[in-house]
Amino acid sequence: MNVSIETLTGLERRLTIAIDSDTFEQQITSRLRTAAGQIKLPGFRAGKVPMKEVRRRFGDSVRAEVAGEVMQSSFMTAVQQEDMNPASSPKLDVVKMDPGADFEFTATFDVFPNIELVNFDKVTVKRPFAQIEEADLESMIERLRDQHATQEAAGRQAEDGDQVKVDFTGELDGERVEEASGEGMTFTLGQGQMIEDFDQGVAGLGAGEERTFDAVFPDDYRAEELQGKTVQFTVKVLEVNERKLPELDDEFYAKFGIEEGGEAAFRKEVRNNMQRELEIAQKSQTKQQVMDSLAELHEFTVPTAIVQREIRVLKDQMMSQFQMPPGQAQSLDLPDSLFQDQAEKRVKVGLIVNEVISAASLMADTEKVDAKLEELAAPYGEPDQVIEWYRSNPEQMSNIEMSVLEDQVVDHILTSAHVEEVEASYADVISGAAIAPPTGDVDDIESELDVAADAATLVDRDAEVSDEVPAEDGETK
Repeated sequence: MNVSIETLTGLERRLTIAIDSDTFEQQITSRLRTAAGQIKLPGFRAGKVPMKEVRRRFGDSVRAEVAGEVMQSSFMTAVQQEDMNPASSPKLDVVKMDPGADFEFTATFDVFPNIELVNFDKVTVKRPFAQIEEADLESMIERLRDQHATQEAAGRQAEDGDQVKVDFTGELDGERVEEASGEGMTFTLGQGQMIEDFDQGVAGLGAGEERTFDAVFPDDYRAEELQGKTVQFTVKVLEVNERKLPELDDEFYAKFGIEEGGEAAFRKEVRNNMQRELEIAQKSQTKQQVMDSLAELHEFTVPTAIVQREIRVLKDQMMSQFQMPPGQAQSLDLPDSLFQDQAEKRVKVGLIVNEVISAASLMADTEKVDAKLEELAAPYGEPDQVIEWYRSNPEQMSNIEMSVLEDQVVDHILTSAHVEEVEASYADVISGAAIAPPTGDVDDIESELDVAADAATLVDRDAEVSDEVPAEDGETK
């Protein structure tokens, strides 16, 4: 077997592999002889079909079949012989396959890059830390109460923040507008769920009261036929409800699994949850900085085939967020460019991490794997069964071990990295503001803190607005 190597662009390589004609033809002949002893043809006894007839009838298909097998096996032998590290499956193309001539084909594929690890003292990290103050605990308890708030009849006129239920009819030039009419629609006053004039027209009405008023639609309203138009609404208020926070009592504590110990036990549980979330945020932010720094400090080309595979993964992840089946992203024709940078970075970081694991001879620490399993199983009623399920699932165990290995890589790098300890408040650590200027506004930080509350997913307390309602943001509510 003769092998020649050609470098194309970047990491792309092409092998031209030639197989001696006698060797190739012997395999074809052997395959045809085997077939001759098995096939049945009209006019011939079983197993007595002449080789000439067998070759005439089946020679081309057998030649193609043997060629496919020879290309696969010869490619594997060639890359081992040339000490190459393919990063993708090869594209195999026949060059010559004529009887009497050497069999020749090409294999085109990407190879993994050679990565020279930098000195890890070039890695810089800000590691946030915080103490949970009493004010933080009180704030979190209020958030939990807010998440479990209920709607109760207000017994007064509607104010901002109240949830109202209305029947309404909209008319334009004396004609009813179906898109601006509805029954039993619920929304919250002053939350921007409705166009401003509609909100103001309902404010001050009590249950059972009715009002007619004009409302001007915004110029950028989603329904073009209503943009800038003045619609006359007649609204009847069916309900006016106000949010009521739950009392700090045994019934409320039971929602969080606290059956005994009252307020003291509840506060302890909340603080423990906050501490857990704080540690997760600290670890996650530190790890992210290490990975970002590794990506910035290393320059090399990433294999195109792996990037393309990662792009497909990112597309499917996006679709899953919208509860669409995997693979449907391709049918939507989302451009690869939307995911290119993220995919390249993920592949790059993954290759660096693998190189660190190899260079440092790291292996997943058994005790840390066990601790990870216990952490994952802890929220379930039968943690031992959950752990057993993980252990019996090789793919899941591989994912857990890789996660532990990544943490070990981070710890390994941090022993040499420049680490700046950043003292901050609980809220700033959770939101990420402790190590970088916040990129969002106060609402973004509050959203992060809501996640940290470690409460069950709640039924949406916001307005259930019908499709026909004129919403302020121009989208169907």
